[in-house]
Amino acid sequence: MRIDSHHHFWKYTAKEYDWISNEMSVIRRDFLPADLAAEIKQAGIDGVVSVQARQTVEETKFLLDFAAKNAFIKGVVGWVPFVEKGVAKQIESFKGNPKLKGFRHVVQGEPDDNFILRPDFNEGIKALHHWGYTYDVLIFEKHLPPSIKFVDRHPQQVFIVDHIAKPVIKTNSFDAWAKNMREMAKRPNVFCKVSGMVTEADWKKWTPAQLQRYFDTVLEAFGPKRLMFGSDWPVSLVACGYTKWVRTVEAAYGKLSADEKAWIFGLTAERAYSLR
Repeated sequence: MRIDSHHHFWKYTAKEYDWISNEMSVIRRDFLPADLAAEIKQAGIDGVVSVQARQTVEETKFLLDFAAKNAFIKGVVGWVPFVEKGVAKQIESFKGNPKLKGFRHVVQGEPDDNFILRPDFNEGIKALHHWGYTYDVLIFEKHLPPSIKFVDRHPQQVFIVDHIAKPVIKTNSFDAWAKNMREMAKRPNVFCKVSGMVTEADWKKWTPAQLQRYFDTVLEAFGPKRLMFGSDWPVSLVACGYTKWVRTVEAAYGKLSADEKAWIFGLTAERAYSLR
């Protein structure tokens, strides 16, 4: 299968999605399974992993309901309140649903840059490995140093870095990000998603050439078997159409062997998220 490892669904309301600014008005509407089914058919993608966009337990159930009704949704990354006591029981309560593969917290939105090192948050993370769930690390590049320390606290936990840790591509920020990503990649339990890059660049002026060194760096650091394609649809629509992003990543890794491409465009996601 060719897998899109990262996308979202939502029924838009201004209150629940207040992070969607006026400049992002193109995504101020509903995005539901029928919309994505049309996009992946055109782009040649076979299955997807749905990732939380709201920090509520209801969001997890919302995505699992879609997954139960749509075979192309192969997995769900949900949300639970990791900092609350008793979160382990909430995690356990989902164990009967085979489509639930992992969880995520919007660390990038926390005012404390060291939030990911909070003791209560880390206690919640400890419960994931017992039940075989992954954890998606959603951060900006400035959060990489504490995130490396965080990963080291959980050597048996599978981690997946979203959006190549969001370097500030718009200003061509590179050296510090690249150094920290190479360091993060030394941990064999960490995977990385090639996603969310165009939204960190200038939405109207980005070019594939500008992105190439970021593509090359994560490939060098993680290798094809820990790198996975993701669209970040529909957020990505502020800067790039779905099929255009698929073709951009295909071109960026066009010189790789068929086997290496197969890992990036599906096998890595299947392995990390246990999609089969």
